[in-house]
Amino acid sequence: NAHRWIFIGKLINFQPSEIAKFSLVILYAHWMSINPGSVRRIEGLIPYGCVLGVIILLLIAEPHLSAMVIVVGMALIMLILGGLNLRLLGAAVVGGVPLGLLVIFVMGKWDRLMGRLQVWWNPEADARGDGWQTLQSLYSIGSGGLMGTGIGNSRQKYLFLPEPQNDFIFAIVCEELGLIGACLILAVFALLIIRGYWLALHARDKFGALIVVGITTLFAFQVFANVAVVTNLFPVTGISMPFFSYGGTALIIQMAEM
Repeated sequence: NAHRWIFIGKLINFQPSEIAKFSLVILYAHWMSINPGSVRRIEGLIPYGCVLGVIILLLIAEPHLSAMVIVVGMALIMLILGGLNLRLLGAAVVGGVPLGLLVIFVMGKWDRLMGRLQVWWNPEADARGDGWQTLQSLYSIGSGGLMGTGIGNSRQKYLFLPEPQNDFIFAIVCEELGLIGACLILAVFALLIIRGYWLALHARDKFGALIVVGITTLFAFQVFANVAVVTNLFPVTGISMPFFSYGGTALIIQMAEM
């Protein structure tokens, strides 16, 4: 019952959360560049918190808890690098985490959250139900071995692993290209992320630096979260692998960000 897309007629549909991520990066970078001292004062943080709060509420309503975590993480990194007072950060974390859990409970998403956690802790307990996707993903990774089965030779993508072209495409990559191929792909992502932060350090102005930091942080979080979900380090959730996962909105926005 997730509602993460907006449909316009029969031909056009898009995922607003992807646009919200990019928009938040640009907005935060703009505000912090024209008023650098705003993030050092409580009253200065109010506009940042209001915009972030609206996005979080909409993501909880979809529900899209993984996007919420990524947006919050990206916003915190940008605020810290923009000069956020660490005492204010500590107070925000201490007050924000219980408040976020309370909002999730009030909006009726608590059972969904706890269900995901239970499957994560023990997917074998419901191997033919909610644990199916996690177990099939692990089978895919294990089947690849060191060298992989070869491009196009995956078995798991034939009605065993759900969403093999989208959220769980990295499991198929591991199966077809093996440990060596998967590590090479992660190395390329690591180089892209390192290059992004290098560009931010050498940007000519604060606005450019913060935009690059925000975009690079988004990519870093998404790559890490996707790999963590596929390998069952994180609970199963809808995080795409940048440039690999099938999809329209995410790919278009990622190319625009680049």
